Formats: sequence, structure tokens, C-alpha cells
Amino acid sequence: MSQTRKEQLDAICERQLFYLPYFRGMLRAVEQSQYPQELLIEPILDIGAGDGHFAWAMLEGKIVDGVDPWLAPMKEARSWNVYRSLALANGQELPFADGQFPTAISNSVLEHIPGVQDVLNEIGRCLEPGGHFIFAVPNERFRTELWGMSVLRRVGLGFLAQPYSRFFNWVSRHVNLDAPAVWVERLRIAGFGDVRHWNYFPKSALHQLERGHAANLPNLLWKKLFGRWVLFKSRKNPFIHFDRIRRLVDAPLDENGCCTFYVAVKER
Repeated sequence: MSQTRKEQLDAICERQLFYLPYFRGMLRAVEQSQYPQELLIEPILDIGAGDGHFAWAMLEGKIVDGVDPWLAPMKEARSWNVYRSLALANGQELPFADGQFPTAISNSVLEHIPGVQDVLNEIGRCLEPGGHFIFAVPNERFRTELWGMSVLRRVGLGFLAQPYSRFFNWVSRHVNLDAPAVWVERLRIAGFGDVRHWNYFPKSALHQLERGHAANLPNLLWKKLFGRWVLFKSRKNPFIHFDRIRRLVDAPLDENGCCTFYVAVKER
């Protein structure tokens, strides 16, 4: 690995882990490392801007327009000063002109949206011919490879494994946990031709993320008391697990990974 790439990955980890609970930060750091920077052509449409942190971490200094259906996170998104504009709107009715953007991104958002085909159709409408839609979603293994499921089976409570999976994904508000073939077909319907995709986030990382929900309690306390998830922005902070997550970011790809990254090209 080149020194430049090492420094880039170090910076990605710091921007994610110094501002988020570690189980969220670890996934976001891996996701950010997968974005092909040369394809992030401005202006960029961010579908599901949320609290704005991810756009700040990856797109600071670029021209970005965000859209989200929820008002509360949008107020926080404004505080990052990364968006040129923020629109309060549903993905099924994007307030933008046909072919307005060369690039659209959506990071761990589409898995939460019922009727996601309509959203993909709208994204396709707003992209110019030859434009790129780049997004990350968990895949079907989020239903089958959970740590809690394996624990229940080991202790003779396998009959609870599926209810546990349904509960975990209900809490996570997952609606679309689908294999790449399903997403590729949706993208084809929405007007995308060439689609590249690859799996990342090994099962061991999913288990770490899953257990991290319980380990999030100190972060939650800091957020309630001081308005921020992380008190000490240091690689030595024991609640951050910086070195462990940094190693994951070095080697996140896995054929049987629990998340999938997509780069789709709008047909001309």
C-alpha cells in the first residue's frame, strides 16, 4: 500500500470514528473507503442526507445537494456546512430537473425505503446520460449471518434464531435486504445499463457491529450529556477501537460479505 493511500485510510477512519458510535463508525469507514473518488463528479446528489456527517466526511469542499424526508436530521445536516442545498422531500418525488446531476450517491439508505423502485426511477430521471449512481446497502446475509443467531443455535435455542433475525432487522428498520441480482434488475428498470458491484464487510465484522450496539451505551451517555458521541478524539480512546477497525478498512472485501457496493451508469 502506498503511503498516500495509507494516509487517506487513516483520515477516513478518524473522520468516522471520532464523531460516531464505533459500531456505526466502523461501517461508515469501510463504506467511505469503497467510493471511487474519480467518479464523484460535481454537482453531487446525496439521496438520504440524514444528519449530514457522511457527506462532510467524504465530500467536504465539493458541490453537494442533499435530500431527506425527515426534518430533525436535516437541521443537524445544515450544521456541517457541506451542502449547497437541502431539500425536505421523499425519494419518490425528487425536486430536481431531468438530467440535472452527473453523480448521485446513497449510503446505507435504500435498504430502509418501502417502494424503493420508485426512488431508483427518480434517481435515474435526475441523472444525466452516462452519469453514475453510487450506493451501498446491506445484503441478504444480514438476515442469515447474525452473531445472535449462531449463539442461539449453539445453546440449543435454534428455534429462536429466525425471530431474533426478524427483531434485529426490524429494530434496524431494514426493508430491502436483497441479493445483487435483485438490485441489478431494479436498476435496469430505472434506466441504468452497466452495473458493477462487489461484496464487503465480512461476517466477523457484522458480528462486531452487532455486539457493538450493546457497547454503544457510553457513547449514548456522552451524546445525552454533552451533545456528541465521542468525547476524546484520539486513536487511544478505548471506546473507539481504532486499530481493530483500521485493520478492517485495510481489507474489507469478502465474496461472502454482508454488504454490497454498486456503481451504476445511466444509459445514454
